[in-house]
Amino acid sequence: MTEKKINEEKPEIISEELLEKEIDKELKIIDEKTRREEESRKQELASWIPKTKLGREVKEKNIKNIDDILTSKRKILEQQIVDFLLNVKSDLISIGQSKGKFGGGKRRAWKQTQRKTKEGNVPTFSTLAVIGDEDGHVGIGAGEAKETLPARDKAIRKAKLNIMKVTRGCSSFDCACSEPHSIPFKVIGKAGSVEIILTPAPQGTGLVVANELKKVLKLAGIKDVYSKSFGSRRTTSNLVKACINALEKTNMEKER
Repeated sequence: MTEKKINEEKPEIISEELLEKEIDKELKIIDEKTRREEESRKQELASWIPKTKLGREVKEKNIKNIDDILTSKRKILEQQIVDFLLNVKSDLISIGQSKGKFGGGKRRAWKQTQRKTKEGNVPTFSTLAVIGDEDGHVGIGAGEAKETLPARDKAIRKAKLNIMKVTRGCSSFDCACSEPHSIPFKVIGKAGSVEIILTPAPQGTGLVVANELKKVLKLAGIKDVYSKSFGSRRTTSNLVKACINALEKTNMEKER
């Protein structure tokens, strides 16, 4: 009996060791990828030649805070301005759907359409990207191209040009902390037929929103919030735009 138990326990120990090794490999790959991305970002910024007055001021370090640009409502026309002042992260919103039986395909980031021509069908891929620094700045942008990667690059570029400030705070009735983990007051956003209400929540609540909206709120630096939505919520692009419209209103003074 004891020999059988030992033989049964051995594969479990080996499997745990293999899992640890695989996790270590994955972490090394992720670290290497982030290091390469950071190096390429530094090289791109070093070789950047600004074409606008605002870009020259940022490159010469006359402007060191992006909030100075956003509060003065100066238009950002170069994505390098955002890269120079902030360390942003990006993600793609699942607005498309893969082919499946009886319409049961999985959601994906690429929305594919086709145009009929004499030469045949011409496919086009579109996507919606969101960027943010997880510290009160977020932006979204849409991109369209004949291939997936150029569409993604266009969307990320437009999202950087559309970056905005989000005012955070703690105003939940059952939370009295001073950390900016939620929104300062109740806001309502609308896009198309979709309407969304965001309400402050106490610490530990989490993001009580749709899965795609979690990507937006995480990159904006919001950790706790309640939500309620109306309209055609399956239209993901309008749902995200409504959320952005609500976050824009956090910069307004609280209505009495």
